[in-house]
Amino acid sequence: MTTHPGARPQAALVYNPLKVDEKRLRAQVLALSKEAGWEHPAFYPTTVADAGQGLTREALERGVAVVLVAGGDGTVRAVSEAIAGSGVPLAIIPSGTGNLLARNLGLPLGETEVMIRAALGGDRHAIDIGWAEITRLGGEKTTHAFVVLAGIGLDADMIANTRSDLKKTVGWIAYVDGAARSLAKAQAFRAVYQVDEERLHSAKVHSILFANCGTLPAGIELVPEASIADGTLDIAVIQPTGVLGWLNVWRKIWWDNSVLRRSRVGRRALERHRRNAAVHYFRGEAAEAAATKPTPVQIDGDEFGEAVRMVCRVEAGALLLALPAGHPIDRL
Repeated sequence: MTTHPGARPQAALVYNPLKVDEKRLRAQVLALSKEAGWEHPAFYPTTVADAGQGLTREALERGVAVVLVAGGDGTVRAVSEAIAGSGVPLAIIPSGTGNLLARNLGLPLGETEVMIRAALGGDRHAIDIGWAEITRLGGEKTTHAFVVLAGIGLDADMIANTRSDLKKTVGWIAYVDGAARSLAKAQAFRAVYQVDEERLHSAKVHSILFANCGTLPAGIELVPEASIADGTLDIAVIQPTGVLGWLNVWRKIWWDNSVLRRSRVGRRALERHRRNAAVHYFRGEAAEAAATKPTPVQIDGDEFGEAVRMVCRVEAGALLLALPAGHPIDRL
């Protein structure tokens, strides 16, 4: 990284031009940088060839003091992958359909100026990042970062079935349509999974999810105990049996996790409930799952084709975030 003693700090903006109002956003970053006494910012629009990893590395080589990212969840993931472990803070400007990381962090959605000011002079807080190694049928392996969750099975199929035209018009609700079409043909697959080298589990499942954090749009708590700053992955194994099993999945994720857990009375009621056999939770620093046949995989809401094995681990505190001054971090 190139640095210049005595020089004014500089911010870099990596953005997806299809997801933002490019002219307006660049003008805001420029004006607020000038107001803060910073150098003229560097701008890096993403392309088909570079989703953000290479652009972010270029910005780091330039010696920037902070990187702002604006785009969908895929752009946030790509920039996070490149900036992880660098010590340079990342500021997220929520701009896409899901804004999954921003929602889990409790960042203000739609308040661009707040997040730009956070980048130029807010608080700094380290969070975890996940890494997923995918093995294809032919043995080829690739490794990718994830900031929210990675998964193998029905969740990836749901994302693949989500129509891009609906995402543009109705936002995250489009995933409901994708889920409905996936459930109509959902089939369990045989998988072997393991957490932190403990005993192997073998079961027919519909999805295995590896979560760095667990909140989805509409306040749905997929993994209610997940923390983005505890150095631990939360693993959810979805294995319903029949129609009643899917009702149990819905009850667990929506009613138990997203409604009852929010009140003291509800939490007491949960303590008396019998265990839900349709959803199982595990925790560890690393976990893996292997399928007997190629199965769809997803990372942070992007489909990554099919794989026969997925190995995930967490890197504690590897991502330094720029947050608005005084932003609450006790629930992270």
